[in-house]
Amino acid sequence: MNYPFRRTCREVAALILAREDRALDFPERLAVRIHFLVCKACPNFAQEVAVMRSALDGWKNYRNHDEA
Repeated sequence: MNYPFRRTCREVAALILAREDRALDFPERLAVRIHFLVCKACPNFAQEVAVMRSALDGWKNYRNHDEA
Protein backbone atom coordinates (compact mmCIF):
# COMPACT_ATOMS: atom_id res chain seq x y z
CA MET A 1 0.00 0.00 0.00
CA ASN A 2 1.31 3.44 -0.90
CA TYR A 3 0.99 6.07 1.83
CA PRO A 4 1.24 9.56 0.29
CA PHE A 5 2.26 11.27 3.55
CA ARG A 6 4.81 8.70 4.66
CA ARG A 7 8.29 10.13 4.23
CA THR A 8 11.75 8.88 5.13
CA CYS A 9 14.03 10.82 7.46
CA ARG A 10 16.09 11.84 4.45
CA GLU A 11 13.04 13.26 2.68
CA VAL A 12 11.87 15.08 5.81
CA ALA A 13 15.35 16.54 6.36
CA ALA A 14 15.25 17.85 2.79
CA LEU A 15 11.85 19.44 3.47
CA ILE A 16 13.12 21.00 6.70
CA LEU A 17 15.95 22.61 4.78
CA ALA A 18 13.67 23.57 1.89
CA ARG A 19 11.37 25.52 4.19
CA GLU A 20 14.28 27.86 4.85
CA ASP A 21 13.99 29.00 1.23
CA ARG A 22 10.32 28.56 0.43
CA ALA A 23 6.96 27.92 2.02
CA LEU A 24 6.01 24.25 2.01
CA ASP A 25 2.68 23.36 0.50
CA PHE A 26 0.00 21.72 2.63
CA PRO A 27 0.82 18.07 1.77
CA GLU A 28 4.50 18.68 2.54
CA ARG A 29 3.70 20.35 5.89
CA LEU A 30 1.34 17.51 6.76
CA ALA A 31 3.93 14.88 5.86
CA VAL A 32 6.52 16.58 8.10
CA ARG A 33 4.08 16.80 11.02
CA ILE A 34 3.07 13.15 10.68
CA HIS A 35 6.72 12.10 10.49
CA PHE A 36 7.52 14.12 13.63
CA LEU A 37 4.96 12.00 15.52
CA VAL A 38 6.90 8.79 14.90
CA CYS A 39 10.51 10.01 14.72
CA LYS A 40 12.60 11.52 17.49
CA ALA A 41 15.61 12.51 15.40
CA CYS A 42 13.91 14.74 12.82
CA PRO A 43 12.34 17.18 15.31
CA ASN A 44 15.79 17.50 16.87
CA PHE A 45 17.25 18.25 13.44
CA ALA A 46 14.55 20.87 12.84
CA GLN A 47 15.45 22.50 16.17
CA GLU A 48 19.15 22.51 15.24
CA VAL A 49 18.32 24.20 11.93
CA ALA A 50 16.31 26.83 13.81
CA VAL A 51 19.23 27.47 16.18
CA MET A 52 21.63 27.84 13.25
CA ARG A 53 19.21 30.24 11.52
CA SER A 54 18.91 32.31 14.68
CA ALA A 55 22.67 32.41 15.17
CA LEU A 56 23.21 33.43 11.55
CA ASP A 57 20.60 36.18 11.85
CA GLY A 58 22.32 37.44 15.00
CA TRP A 59 25.68 37.42 13.26
CA LYS A 60 24.26 39.33 10.28
CA ASN A 61 22.75 41.96 12.60
CA TYR A 62 26.01 42.24 14.55
CA ARG A 63 28.02 42.58 11.36
CA ASN A 64 25.64 45.18 9.89
CA HIS A 65 25.70 47.13 13.16
CA ASP A 66 29.53 47.30 13.07
CA GLU A 67 29.56 48.59 9.49
CA ALA A 68 27.15 51.43 10.21
